[in-house]
Amino acid sequence: MLNKKQIEKFENSFLAPYAVKSCGTKGRVYKEDEHAYRPVYQRDRDRIVHCAAFRRLEYKTQVFVNHEGDYYRTRLTHTLEVAQIARTISFALRLNTDLTEAIALAHDLGHTPFGHAGEEALDELMSEFGSFNHNLQSLRVVDYLEERYPDFPGLNLTWEVREGIAKHSSKFDVPTKVKDLAPGEPPSLETQVVDIADEIAYDNHDLDDGLASGLLEERELLDIEIWNKINGAISKKYTAINDKKKKYLIIRSLINTQVTNLIQETEKNILKFKIKSQLDVKKTDQKIVSFSKTLLDSRKPLREFLTKKLYSHFRVMRMSIKAKRFIQELFNAYTAQPEQLPTEIQKKITKDGVHRTVCDYIAGMTDRYALDEYKKLFNPYEKV
Repeated sequence: MLNKKQIEKFENSFLAPYAVKSCGTKGRVYKEDEHAYRPVYQRDRDRIVHCAAFRRLEYKTQVFVNHEGDYYRTRLTHTLEVAQIARTISFALRLNTDLTEAIALAHDLGHTPFGHAGEEALDELMSEFGSFNHNLQSLRVVDYLEERYPDFPGLNLTWEVREGIAKHSSKFDVPTKVKDLAPGEPPSLETQVVDIADEIAYDNHDLDDGLASGLLEERELLDIEIWNKINGAISKKYTAINDKKKKYLIIRSLINTQVTNLIQETEKNILKFKIKSQLDVKKTDQKIVSFSKTLLDSRKPLREFLTKKLYSHFRVMRMSIKAKRFIQELFNAYTAQPEQLPTEIQKKITKDGVHRTVCDYIAGMTDRYALDEYKKLFNPYEKV
């Protein structure tokens, strides 16, 4: 039987010297006894999985609004795919997989309903009241908004997981500076792994969902070298394969190609930048976890294709613009007359102010709940 101390001893002998070790954590905001059989980051991961904000991700938009169909990725399935990819990369690099997974599972907890359209709408509405950023909102969820424990607010996660949430960055995510989370320092390698795993996941599953929806056509992808090359290899190997299976194999190969390249290039960077400790990571102002230039160049046309053909498709734009209207009208209705808010939400106004309270309430909604609230407020025949 392994207890916490034995697991920490195993980490010290197995993990790379630049990996974050459980025994070296900077701890939690509120002091509490640790678990006898779970290291701190494993316990953080478990707290995240059991929290309400994590469950709500099931009904939050990735690209397609929930009612568009049950085949498409949601914010929850996206999160699980990010965690799976990140664990694979982290393990291969001998990093702390528990820390990596905890950051991955928490990175979108603060996301609004209706995807990035909802986030943009709330940021505009909150421009004079402290703004809105979903990294900071994720941190607010785990530090304050979750109500599960009698001795402290939030989930009381470790410093390292909270740092990873705040410093998460990608095409859609801007890292935020938080005073007590070393704002001037680069993030841990575990955080950097989650950043790239996020990109790999959404590029490839958005491609998959776009093809399944009919908004993207496979014939258009044949002009993109990285897709065409893999398509040709699979068609040659499986001459009688159907289109559905071939699409799955191409996307699987795209993910595998990117993950493999990332691991190999990161190992080269570790040698190049002479990374021998966590301190070396914090002193290096360049991203250590990265693709090779060759792969960056080859995946660029595919990402540009997604931006032009999927994210800017008129149906996606209609969904996004409509979603912004929902958010705007809910926000304006609640802030104008807060007595429309549920009683337990109204109680928070004294401490947080009406605008931040409403922002928290809307950000925590699922797509379905937001649509139901809209109907209750604005449809005269809907029961309230």
